[in-house]
Amino acid sequence: MGKKLVNRRTFIKSTAAGVGGFFFLASNVRGEEKKQSNRKFIYRILGKTGIKVPVIGMGMLQPGNPALVRAAFDAGINHFDTTAAPAIQVNNLKMFGEVSKGRKRESFIIGIKVHSPEDPVTHLYKEGATTEAFLEKFNFYLKCLDMEYVDILYHHGVARRESAFYEPIIKALEKAKKDGKTRFLGISTHMNMPEVIQAAIDSNFYEVVIAAYNFRQKHHLQVKEAIARASRAGLGCIGIKAIRGSLEEIEPPSSTNAVAALKWVLQDSNVSAAIPGFSTFEQMNLDLSVMEDLSFTDSERDYIQKQASILGLYCQGCGQCEKQCFARLPIPDLMRAYMYAYGYRNLTLAQETILSLNLPRGVCEDCGQCPVKCLNGWNVAGKIRDVARLRDVPSEFIV
Repeated sequence: MGKKLVNRRTFIKSTAAGVGGFFFLASNVRGEEKKQSNRKFIYRILGKTGIKVPVIGMGMLQPGNPALVRAAFDAGINHFDTTAAPAIQVNNLKMFGEVSKGRKRESFIIGIKVHSPEDPVTHLYKEGATTEAFLEKFNFYLKCLDMEYVDILYHHGVARRESAFYEPIIKALEKAKKDGKTRFLGISTHMNMPEVIQAAIDSNFYEVVIAAYNFRQKHHLQVKEAIARASRAGLGCIGIKAIRGSLEEIEPPSSTNAVAALKWVLQDSNVSAAIPGFSTFEQMNLDLSVMEDLSFTDSERDYIQKQASILGLYCQGCGQCEKQCFARLPIPDLMRAYMYAYGYRNLTLAQETILSLNLPRGVCEDCGQCPVKCLNGWNVAGKIRDVARLRDVPSEFIV
């Protein structure tokens, strides 16, 4: 494993020490920055964008920690991406804008996602998904960043081929690029990935694709083939959902499963980079070690082989559950919220997801025997009742 930049004990002491602690932390990181000069990270080209990126970037899923982002910058990570959850995204964009001040704008890559309102079951866009609404949201995010442009603007959360070609959003993306507010255009998907990736290829419009890709997927070979086609077509391919969705509620995060899962994705040479949502210094240091060496150790290879058939918390996103549900609930989104709560340990993101779904009161309490037969064998109704409780928790109680 790679050298540790700042261990947990040092970080806790530094933050507990108030302002003086932050000065200590900054000097400690600067000292470690000199050591980073000898590290040889693996870089790949992000498709036809021509951007050279390290194989791991930083996904900002948790409410941001400025010290961690500074440490990531100093360690050599220069590719950053934000979640589309509104409250977290706004806070993180403001934080990132402040942290990046004083750094050469061309020295880092920042991608942001804009999601448009859609029917939670059909995943087709609703009336409010207009060009004007998309651009209004994007311009607000750009203002939060306090930057003139982003490197990649993503059409986010696409689950249907039709959505990839949705004209109002295509027009918004075209205008953003024409106005110089984004260098490149991307599309992101964590459901029906092969279909959406193929749509991105066929569009001859998108330049980058972000897709859920991990060794727990039952259809990972189809995802792999779609990514290969996208790479041949010149799209830069970025992997997400590589790690934390594979954890069981009772299984604590470990260096073996996180590193092995990342290496599995990145051993696919058609994947330009992965952007795991690390939120601690320990997790960052594990990611830095992967950036230097993608080869499996014996224990990592054993982990992949033994765990590949264990589904953990990863929803396959097959959509079959939605057809079986009497109430037509957006079950894949609910399972994603469950994963955020129990896998990511990110209650804020889980709550934002739940609140965005406009669930009925007493969800999963009136059907008697649940008709849903999950591909993963999950007790879907039980998981929904469990995670739906978050909508009634005051946000100030969630950390």
